[in-house]
Amino acid sequence: MTLIAARPGPGAARPYRFPQVVRRSAAGGQVVAAHLPGQNLAVALLLLDGGAGREPVGKEGLGGVLAKALEEGTAQRDATAYALAIEALGTELVAGLDWDSFQVSVQVPVDRLSAAVELLTEAVRTPKLDPADVRRVRDDEATALRMDWATPGPRADAVLRADLFGADNRWGRPLYGDPESVAALDVDDVTVFHSEWFIRPGTLIVAGDLDRIDLDALAATVFTGAGGAAADKGGPIEVALPERRRIILVDRPGSVQSTLRLGHPSPHRAHPDHVPMTLAGTVLGGAFTSRLNHLIREVRGYTYGIRGDFASSRRFGRFAISSGVQTAVTAPALVEAVGEVSRTRLTGVTEDELAVARSWRAGQLSVELQSPRAIAAALTTLVVHDLPDDYHARLREALLAATVEEVSAAAAAHLHPESLTLVVEGDSAVIRDELVAAGLGEVVDHTS
Repeated sequence: MTLIAARPGPGAARPYRFPQVVRRSAAGGQVVAAHLPGQNLAVALLLLDGGAGREPVGKEGLGGVLAKALEEGTAQRDATAYALAIEALGTELVAGLDWDSFQVSVQVPVDRLSAAVELLTEAVRTPKLDPADVRRVRDDEATALRMDWATPGPRADAVLRADLFGADNRWGRPLYGDPESVAALDVDDVTVFHSEWFIRPGTLIVAGDLDRIDLDALAATVFTGAGGAAADKGGPIEVALPERRRIILVDRPGSVQSTLRLGHPSPHRAHPDHVPMTLAGTVLGGAFTSRLNHLIREVRGYTYGIRGDFASSRRFGRFAISSGVQTAVTAPALVEAVGEVSRTRLTGVTEDELAVARSWRAGQLSVELQSPRAIAAALTTLVVHDLPDDYHARLREALLAATVEEVSAAAAAHLHPESLTLVVEGDSAVIRDELVAAGLGEVVDHTS
């Protein structure tokens, strides 16, 4: 007996309404909040303009080390006392960064929010930064990166980024640095970075029942004593597309599979084509039902999965495809992937494909933007990218209203198969000749 399963069609997108956004100036800083009536949990997040893009070239990884060092005690209490104080509130300090910002947050019941924000402020504004603690955190981070970089992927990612944006500037280097850049950091690097970016006021993000939260009091806690003007965010970076496609081969002797990273520059986050670009990327490679996954996984059987999409920050973006395939099918997989990008650019998307992408993306909003932490993250998007307060309220409608013509036009404008850099991390001795014979572009060997 043969079982034939038809792919299920898209369901109706769930209705969603983003909460009311409140903005105000208080205590010398800016507060952006979302009102969640009846919600017993609240999130407070301090958004600082100290993302990875602010790190000096050659000092990559500063933000990651500093994020961990914030947990090592403050000027008022040692690490143990601080840990006990924050655990007594039933919360934890969550710190992290992206290209555009550094974020520190707490999530607690509403009646504990004031005390939690005091502890957050203490850690951010007056961390102990004991030299011995900083060195230990740095060494731990470097060790973790060495372990990560020993596996397939991180080197290929770094090579692609360097080729797209240039290794001589911060955008062309890994977000969290590499083992060598982190290991070379010293205590002064960390303390200077903190003094430059963590004393500025920043923006306080709050998500919770605002009827039970005193925003002015929280702002006074966070902003009192902060100083310095807001830094210039800078405009979008103009990144030229490569004139021709090429393959960069990263040798991994004896590897039984090849790690593939394909990409080219694309527009920044606030570009007016963001929604149709997102949907074009979803049809091409951003979902399990995508063209790339169907062809490379389901039809050819070359991989367990392949993904391609647009990603963007405040100043730049990139289109990228990632996968891992058996060594023997490295060249055919690349040919098929590039061909699918070319087909999507030339022929656009179909109504059936777009219906699935629209429904999925719009439905995600109903699922993802529910918790206070998710709402707080959405508010940071408004601040970082200078988006209007009703952006998320209108986003679902924009996704559902996107037409085949608009999405196809975005694919034609922002997919550039002839400008792709194809990074292949694999056994060069086995795959090099086939890559040359494939005729996708010049094959060059990466030299580290």
